[in-house]
Amino acid sequence: MADDATMDFLQDLVSEVEESVSAVEPFTVNIFTAMILERLEEAGHFDETFPVYQAGHFKDKRGRNIAYRIDGYAYEVERGRLDLFTTIFSGDRDAARIPAADVTKALERALRFASACVDGLASSLEPANTDASDLARLIEAETGRITSIRVVLLTDGTVGDITSSADWKGKPLTFKAYDITRLFRVLGKGETREDISVDIVALAGRGLQCLHVPAQNDDYDAYLSVLPGKVLSQVYERYGVRLLELNVRAFLGLQGRKSVNAELRETIVKKPTMFLAYNNGIVATVDDLEVGQGKAGLEIRSLKGLQIVNGGQTTASLHRAGRRDSDLEHVSVPVKIIKVGGADLSEMVSAISRAANRQNTVQLADFSANDPFHQQVEVLANTTWLSDGKGRWFYERARGAYLAAEYKAAYRKSDEKSFRQQTPKHRRLSKLDVARYLSVWSGLPDKVCLGGQKNFQYFMQRLKDEPLPPPDQPWFRRLIALAVLYRAAEKKIRSMKFPAYGAQITAYVVAGLSHRTGGRIDFEGIWSRQAITPEMERLIGEWASLMDTVLRESAGQKNPSEWFKKPDCWKSMQDRLPPFADPLPQELSYAENELRGEIMGLGEARSVVDYERIARCMEVSGAIWLEVAERGQKAGVIHYRVAGICRTLAGYAVGGWEKKPTVKQARPALEALDAVEKAGLMNQRPQTAGFDEDAEA
Repeated sequence: MADDATMDFLQDLVSEVEESVSAVEPFTVNIFTAMILERLEEAGHFDETFPVYQAGHFKDKRGRNIAYRIDGYAYEVERGRLDLFTTIFSGDRDAARIPAADVTKALERALRFASACVDGLASSLEPANTDASDLARLIEAETGRITSIRVVLLTDGTVGDITSSADWKGKPLTFKAYDITRLFRVLGKGETREDISVDIVALAGRGLQCLHVPAQNDDYDAYLSVLPGKVLSQVYERYGVRLLELNVRAFLGLQGRKSVNAELRETIVKKPTMFLAYNNGIVATVDDLEVGQGKAGLEIRSLKGLQIVNGGQTTASLHRAGRRDSDLEHVSVPVKIIKVGGADLSEMVSAISRAANRQNTVQLADFSANDPFHQQVEVLANTTWLSDGKGRWFYERARGAYLAAEYKAAYRKSDEKSFRQQTPKHRRLSKLDVARYLSVWSGLPDKVCLGGQKNFQYFMQRLKDEPLPPPDQPWFRRLIALAVLYRAAEKKIRSMKFPAYGAQITAYVVAGLSHRTGGRIDFEGIWSRQAITPEMERLIGEWASLMDTVLRESAGQKNPSEWFKKPDCWKSMQDRLPPFADPLPQELSYAENELRGEIMGLGEARSVVDYERIARCMEVSGAIWLEVAERGQKAGVIHYRVAGICRTLAGYAVGGWEKKPTVKQARPALEALDAVEKAGLMNQRPQTAGFDEDAEA
């Protein structure tokens, strides 16, 4: 029987599932699957997860009628690892133990789906353009590159021991279960460092010889050792980015790392025995470790609460090379292990990590939950009240913070009622949410299509490379308005029941709206209403239908879900976005507002013609805008202030139009372009037409 805390977690989870039932998604099992996958991804257990329900029968090559079913999947291209999810959801609130036979049946049905895909299931699925058929084609095409497969059970019940690991078509096969007990540990109270336990003897077959360096105070002890590359790779395979501080995300292999990775790979493949000499190794902290006397002296036998605070790039690259190029048999990695004593562990981890990374040319990423940006957003969420003064949004800076706050409020009935009224679950905002909304509005739907965790990594890397001004209350209101807009678009597009790519269509529709409007809509109005207008919802529906068609056409013979993750996909879509038509929704035809914002902004655009001018400005290259400014001002055809606007637009163009023209910039700039062209001063004609303002009328 689960303990009281786990049962409370279960009650809340089932209630949340039941509250989410609607005409759009009436099946609780699908809601449960989508909810759990999103949160497990946020917790760093999986990357790029997608809920996909598909069940049926398939005749194998022997003519047998095979039953299959899956509820979701994840495929990590770099690791070549395929995860198939299957769900058992009862909603009974009693954490009942699931019979072993039912567990085995669910896991086997999911595995049969993969086998059926290899045997050509995609060609028999109707219709042929669904998420499931896309997945079937992906598995069929990638079979040779899949290095391992995991079949994962998600359930609100409890599960005992499950089927041991085996192999699938010569590839390692693992069965896992996330039952309510494990879900509470991961998503409820949140995993702690204590949950990371490494049995060195079991992995390496022996303890690790080490040199103990006692500290001069009680703050820490240090141990110097050499870790087999294969063991380090296995530990990373098991825990992934959770090794890199559970409340701190490190960013591996994103930008500017190719040369470093190439050198690491070359050493591993060509000179594995030299890795110890060439590499600086890793620095790790532990909550505790077991040491003992072996035949050759002191040795480390197990580690508890392991955190790699420097050397994450080495670890991930080593794991990747082990998957693709080498068995790592002759690779050894120097390691310094710090057992923290009287010092504050969190403070120590951050200090060691920052100090070590400053000494290393391979800069690791930043500290997400503890990053000042996220701390500032949390403060704003706690202090910014809705227009009625009775409610606010909850920013879950650290995993499990909402649940912890809810439990704390539950000690007193009045506090519990107040908490739920002020911050209901639908106003919970996670770090992944913030990254998703800001990324898509910044014109990066391709990054959003990578999945929550990877998009978050890119978002934090951009935040590091181009720091934002400190967030303030107007910025936070715009962020929440964008959240309302994005979630409304998700709901509308789900209700349209597209056979595939609903999440990708949502990302591209919202990014398209940002592109067409220059990133300026009536965010203050959305914030005040906490909803979009019916007219805006109707426009989103119209765009979604058109974008679905255009996205599929742009994919051609490519795998659509992979194509949507490419920057080239978004580039190809920018010239094919649907036009606006009168009457415009209130969000687009709002009155001028004097507020300004660096990320999303508020602006002056109010008519279809205004938006057309902005779009036409963005069809002109930076070189032409610069030519208009220089030649027009020199010839006296345009005013020096208008020339300044043209130079500004040239800078926007060079920056890929990340910043977009305002209405007040677009009209004089187009008039200047027309004037300079009519004066015969242009060396080349712009690749767009219709600049005559009289013609517009």
